[in-house]
Amino acid sequence: MTATKSSDKPERVLSTLNDDGTRRWLEPKLAVGKFFYARGATAAVLLAVFTLIPFLRVAGRPVMLIDLPRRELTLFGSTFIPTDTLLLGLLLLTIFVGIFWVTAMFGRVWCGWACPQTVYMEYVFRPIEKLSKVIAKKLKAPSVAYVRFPIFALLSVHLANTFLAYFVGSDSIAKWVWESPAAHPAPFTVVAVVAVAMFVDFAWFREQLCVVACPYARLQAALLDRQSLIVGYDAKRGEPRATFRKSLKVVEDRPSVGDCIECGACTKTCPTGIDIRDGLQLECVGCAQCVDACNNIMDKIGKPQGLIRYSSQEILETGIRRMLRPRVVIYPAIMAILLAALFVALRTKGPTEVTVLRGIAAPFVVMGDEIQNQIRIRVRNRDSVEKAFQLSLEGFDGAKLVSTENPLTVSPGALVTTTLFIVGPRAAFEDGRREVKFIVTSPDGQRVEKSYRLLGPKETK
Repeated sequence: MTATKSSDKPERVLSTLNDDGTRRWLEPKLAVGKFFYARGATAAVLLAVFTLIPFLRVAGRPVMLIDLPRRELTLFGSTFIPTDTLLLGLLLLTIFVGIFWVTAMFGRVWCGWACPQTVYMEYVFRPIEKLSKVIAKKLKAPSVAYVRFPIFALLSVHLANTFLAYFVGSDSIAKWVWESPAAHPAPFTVVAVVAVAMFVDFAWFREQLCVVACPYARLQAALLDRQSLIVGYDAKRGEPRATFRKSLKVVEDRPSVGDCIECGACTKTCPTGIDIRDGLQLECVGCAQCVDACNNIMDKIGKPQGLIRYSSQEILETGIRRMLRPRVVIYPAIMAILLAALFVALRTKGPTEVTVLRGIAAPFVVMGDEIQNQIRIRVRNRDSVEKAFQLSLEGFDGAKLVSTENPLTVSPGALVTTTLFIVGPRAAFEDGRREVKFIVTSPDGQRVEKSYRLLGPKETK
């Protein structure tokens, strides 16, 4: 019986390149197993989520809308505007720390299980590609491209429209698709560019997006540690490798060889074209296709599953499992603090924002025994319905609030600025000033109070 070593084969510079530098086109063989079915169920849910998010609403608002012209971000019924610096900062920090924690614990689970590139490539475009070969054969088409590319093009246009819906809303998309592209040149250009980019990606660039272009893989050196979950090959159990033909025979005692029979199933099924037996690699997305493939072979030769499995570098090398370590404690603690701060900030951020500004004219005008102040009040309606806000004044007996817009009507999500005048007795101003409160009341009874200092002349004794 002979054995082979992993170092016998030449080193490959890039998994998508041949030795002569030409493109290595990958056609991974499907390996069916428990992880394949689990990923399939996950992909089905994610495909529905990716497609339906622009159409779902919470409290009358989209679940997610990135409104660039209005510079607003809507998430789960809450709208963030440019002045929500604290909220946006807390949200982004929470997302970043969450990514650090998930990667430290579960490795590249995002890449292999949830990334749209992986989900659409492995569970939409590759199955269509295989089906296209069958259809092309039955139709006796000169090339499978005659069947595959039109379907890819239609899917790319659909995905481009879905992508645009995240930025303009599903209502706008439903209206624009029935109108001439000339009526909406900017959105049409976005759809055209995105559709072409997606077609090129899924029809030609494919796995190279993960291997070459995606920056997330380059972050793994900083985000992973030796205890992070990875797809790994148990070299202690598998080496030295036995030849394929002899290892298929059932042998009770094989002290000279490992359980790896050099069948190549793990490499044939890898969507990025690597050999997982070479150790942790940048190109590995953690999809577990090689795990299912190897488990199937182990079942056939009567060996335990798990030669290739989800594990960690530490466990594979030493057998020691160390769950508690600084980063998996610190990251959740930071996340808890950030989430608590975000929750408090959201609770204190009401549906109405009020800003009181001084008028653009003179600070005050003396009118005999009365003093007039010009004030600008800016009201933002963060709710999803139009509201008529009542403006009033407290803390200044005998004063009058004069406005041509009271109540002040504000559309959903709009910001309106109105000018009003406060006229009060001159004697009420102490040392040239008077502290008052402006009250903005919504139709449902919610009040927003803003303290303000009116100005007047300083009386000389």
